[in-house]
Amino acid sequence: MTHPLDALIDQIVQAAEKRGDFDNLAGAGKPQFHPENPADAVLNRLMKEADAKSPVVVMRRQIFDGQAVLQGLTDPDARKDQMRYLADLQTRLAIEMEAFHKYG
Repeated sequence: MTHPLDALIDQIVQAAEKRGDFDNLAGAGKPQFHPENPADAVLNRLMKEADAKSPVVVMRRQIFDGQAVLQGLTDPDARKDQMRYLADLQTRLAIEMEAFHKYG
């Protein structure tokens, strides 16, 4: 089945070829990138352009930062609070990872 704009698109591409618009393009002659899952390609590109991060990445960063804070704490109550915060983050991370593995 052809699209109504196929003929117009072909004309535009042919005109660009004649003008040399496709000459000396970066990556010419090299294989194109094919994502593992093409259905996610648009979402991945949008997330990259928006500098968005998945909850797993965010939580792992928070855990890493929280562990660094914990090492610098000497007050027992502050250490307990920080350990409780880290345990909560680790539990949430485990739940998020399980959901990801189960549902994708």
